Amino acid sequence: MFDQFKQRSYKLENLDKGSYTPEEYERCIVELQRVNRWLGDAQVLRETLLRDVAAKKLKAFSVLDVGAGSGELLRVAASWANETHRELYAVGLELNERSAVAILEQSGSAIDSVRGNALSLPFRDGQFDYVICSLFTHHFLEKQVIEILLEMSRVARRRIVVIDLHRHPIAYFLYTTFGKLFLHNRLLREDGSLSILRSFKPDELSELGKLAGLKKVEVTRHFPFRLALTADASSLPACESQKAA
Repeated sequence: MFDQFKQRSYKLENLDKGSYTPEEYERCIVELQRVNRWLGDAQVLRETLLRDVAAKKLKAFSVLDVGAGSGELLRVAASWANETHRELYAVGLELNERSAVAILEQSGSAIDSVRGNALSLPFRDGQFDYVICSLFTHHFLEKQVIEILLEMSRVARRRIVVIDLHRHPIAYFLYTTFGKLFLHNRLLREDGSLSILRSFKPDELSELGKLAGLKKVEVTRHFPFRLALTADASSLPACESQKAA
């Protein structure tokens, strides 16, 4: 049983294959928001990006979310910015047309949406203070992950934050056990467990960051079974890089 956790699985998920109906996808978006809210992605964002904004005492900042889904994390950032009297410019990038529309539908005028490919981001160098992605990189092969990290670092001015799953036997056991009881959407039940098998261990994610040539790579663990890779952007000014040292 434990052998399946030694190496990443490369079996494609339903979302990768497109083996779902429009109705299933709509229900998946709604239920996935609930799952992510309870299982820590919003908290990881607070412990990484938002903590960095507060530490740097920024009164205004910009964020690009790559593979933003319905824009849930950007709305978390927007709510925090409002509560702390900061200005936020937020953009969610999605290749999926329905998700790109959902960002606008659920966020109003607070968040912009752009359709684009994570492997070739349609933005200029250093256009955003921060570039993030969440539960996204496990959908790609290692070579593609490195390309995505390079692109994220290119368009970020300060830092990048990559949140993903921790490939761990307990995480898999809990998900497959309780998922049968509480998850109603087929995509979440089937893809969720496979996502864990496709995800990373801390040293694997750290190595990908180093292979991408990222600066000050750090991978931290967060409850429950989340990993966060943070690194300085390639376009970070030298003076700010020295301050961060």
